[in-house]
Amino acid sequence: MPQNRRLASFLRPCSLIWFSIRQLLTITSEGFIAFESTTIVPTLLASARCVVLELGPGAGNQIHRFDLPHITRIYGIEPNPFFTTAINTKIEKHGLKDKYKLLVCGVEERDALEGEGVREGMFDVVVCIQVLCAVEDVRGVVGECWRLLRPGGKFVFWEHGGSRDVVTRGVQALLNPAWSTFVGCHLTRNVLKDILDGGEWENPEDIEEPEDPYSCLPRIQGVLVKKA
Repeated sequence: MPQNRRLASFLRPCSLIWFSIRQLLTITSEGFIAFESTTIVPTLLASARCVVLELGPGAGNQIHRFDLPHITRIYGIEPNPFFTTAINTKIEKHGLKDKYKLLVCGVEERDALEGEGVREGMFDVVVCIQVLCAVEDVRGVVGECWRLLRPGGKFVFWEHGGSRDVVTRGVQALLNPAWSTFVGCHLTRNVLKDILDGGEWENPEDIEEPEDPYSCLPRIQGVLVKKA
């Protein structure tokens, strides 16, 4: 592509936003990794088995947490092309070159996924770590993940959403316009409802919401099983 066309493409509003998000999440990557290491995230990732879909790997913060002897194949679906170099670097660093395939597209882009051999019901596990706060249609994204899971497959997630505490929820509402614009994620979403509405699950009662009434990033986590 000629230099002027590459520059024009980069200067599109969407490209600028994605580039800015890449810059922010790359700079803060080590901090996120350190924090997540104190949470349930390593345990959730280590539970992934066989054929795995990692939704929105971003800067590749979770790649080192997979238990390689139990992994057949990992497909990383990441729509932001600016993360490609960072992800591929970590794939190489952690010995996943022969097991991890990065697809630069959205999980909703069925034609693109089918062109890469991704088909309905092929995954044993979908891993979703701090992704749903940033997508446009949470229920739609979860629905696509549900479609790609085999019956009995697992949706492994660690997300954040709106607080159950009325005062904290008010603070989230005040912060959300600026936060969603400059950080790229939303503070006020009803993530629990959207996940449950995204598919038919055997064990919705197993979802955990750790008590954290004063946090603007209260967590919701668990391993949901797709109904057979």
